[in-house]
Amino acid sequence: MYKLLNTQRLAYLFLFGLFFSASLFAQTDPRVPKKPNIIYILADDLGIGDVSAYGADSNHTPIIDKLAKEGIRFQHGYTAPLCGPSRAMILTGRYAFRTGAVNQDMCGDLKPANEVMIPSVLKSAGYVSSMSGKWGQLPLHPSDFGFDDYIRFNGSGVYWNGEKGKPETYTVNGVTKELGNQYMPDLVHEHAVNWIRTNKNKPFFLYYSLVHVHGKIVATPDSKPGSDLYADNIAYMDKLVGKLLTTLDSLKLRQNTLIVFMGDNGTGGPYAKRATINGRPLSGKKGDMLEGGGLVPLLANWPSVIPPNQVSNTLIDASDLLPTFADIAGAKLPTQNPLDGRSFLPQLLGKKGSPRDWIFCELGNKWYVRDARWKLNREGELYDMINSPFEEKKVVDIASNKEASAAYARLKAVLDNLNPGAGIIDNGDGSGRHANKTKTN
Repeated sequence: MYKLLNTQRLAYLFLFGLFFSASLFAQTDPRVPKKPNIIYILADDLGIGDVSAYGADSNHTPIIDKLAKEGIRFQHGYTAPLCGPSRAMILTGRYAFRTGAVNQDMCGDLKPANEVMIPSVLKSAGYVSSMSGKWGQLPLHPSDFGFDDYIRFNGSGVYWNGEKGKPETYTVNGVTKELGNQYMPDLVHEHAVNWIRTNKNKPFFLYYSLVHVHGKIVATPDSKPGSDLYADNIAYMDKLVGKLLTTLDSLKLRQNTLIVFMGDNGTGGPYAKRATINGRPLSGKKGDMLEGGGLVPLLANWPSVIPPNQVSNTLIDASDLLPTFADIAGAKLPTQNPLDGRSFLPQLLGKKGSPRDWIFCELGNKWYVRDARWKLNREGELYDMINSPFEEKKVVDIASNKEASAAYARLKAVLDNLNPGAGIIDNGDGSGRHANKTKTN
């Protein structure tokens, strides 16, 4: 036991040292302004096959593409393949086997006494914060986890009042209201930009949790009779991002604001077939452990800092957001729990830094670790990912393949060190969707 604890302590000190060395980039690089604003935009069920900057065939996102072209596009950004576990990892910087957010229902067991989220970290550096949009499947209210302001609705995919047979409600800073005739994405957007206007003279963090494009997909205010509703929803989401940029420009905040845009998991099942890239279907979709489940669009735009036309193959996983934002803000990392994330600020600045060698993905009773070429899952199956995200080739005879054998040993050592099986385990059907429930057809 002493040896195990000592090993964990050394690993934690090593990660802290990586953060400390990364923070030197923020302190010494003249491009990085002191306490810049941070806007984190999280799209719901948006996979790489939904964003034309990644080569999507059927869906077009000109505003998001422009953000990518004027900043950096990450080709290997990963998160959990389902929204609740993904959002828990994003906000805490910790893997699910540590927090317990291994399935949708267990995300509801997170407690402010046990987990420190991004707004609380940034608050120590003088930041004000707002959460605008989807909060599910997380518990309580955003204010309980450190947000100064919020507007939230219950569940996912809420667009118009009465779609689900009952009036839709939303909550603003503890006050619950009925939606009425408004379009929920517009309501959320107006709250977000009004909050920015109010707090324009303070360093701020906005977690803009978009409604789109979670199903059931319905008409937007811009939809025409007979139009492609999924394309309409992608276009409206893109339009809202553009309106946000217009607000920042009008307030002269754009140069001093880092914008990170990301999807919370892969494309939703019914729409995965259309999410092709250069005519090829992806391997996997939302909810499964194939590449398309956890590989998501991830881009960053910061006009005064990030040079345009950057494409990065750096491995990033969702736990990296908290330490990166803390690094940028000059905030101290929480010390009550070990963190799994690593700051990628050096990569935003075009420097090598200490990039990850692997990412970890977990959902339900499944997990894998992946490096730039290989993937090893809980069952000990090794996959050659050279043709990802379109193909995952299982290595049948690892021992006879020297390169595969070395990869297996390397990734197994990572899994052995993480030891997710000794952490908090899924108590449901193993799919990651529900706890203490049996899936029915």
